[in-house]
Amino acid sequence: MARSKEFDPDVAVRAAMELFWRKGYEATSMQDLVDHLGIGRGSIYGTFGSKHELYLLALDRYAEQTGDDVLEQFSQGGSALTAVRALVRSFAEHALSDTERKGCLVTNTAVECLPGDVGLTRRVESSLDGLETAIAGALVRARNQGDLAEDKNPRALARLIVTLIQGLKVMAKVPDPRRMRDAVDQALTLLD
Repeated sequence: MARSKEFDPDVAVRAAMELFWRKGYEATSMQDLVDHLGIGRGSIYGTFGSKHELYLLALDRYAEQTGDDVLEQFSQGGSALTAVRALVRSFAEHALSDTERKGCLVTNTAVECLPGDVGLTRRVESSLDGLETAIAGALVRARNQGDLAEDKNPRALARLIVTLIQGLKVMAKVPDPRRMRDAVDQALTLLD
């Protein structure tokens, strides 16, 4: 008779996400996962397949959670341009308030694991594309609302903003409030 799982795989993926986010993929050993998740090695392999497969699931969870947060911010109504500005500022403030200096799991993955891993590359690209599309959509709405000049290219501006956000997440490793806020302020003048 097969034993039933004595843990919730969804909870385990979330806990693994937090550990990978804090330590990185390479620095997280299988023993770290066993200790942090409170699950036996055999159960981890039996449920998730490998450390790499668990990392892919953790990255998916992180991207879904982050994407939901962005979409929620843009669905509030009101000025779309104000929402874009608030989003960029919130990324900077979140980076500055992160006492563990974790940065962003997607950005950390891009820096630590790419190129060379097709599964991770697809997930990083998908996450960045999703953020870019959400921002571009908000900037199109801002232009339709008369808040963004007609000569501004929403897609190109969205790409710039995504690049800025990723840079902010890297800079979160050695946060300097003045440097980060100055960069945000200067970049957002492009939306004027």
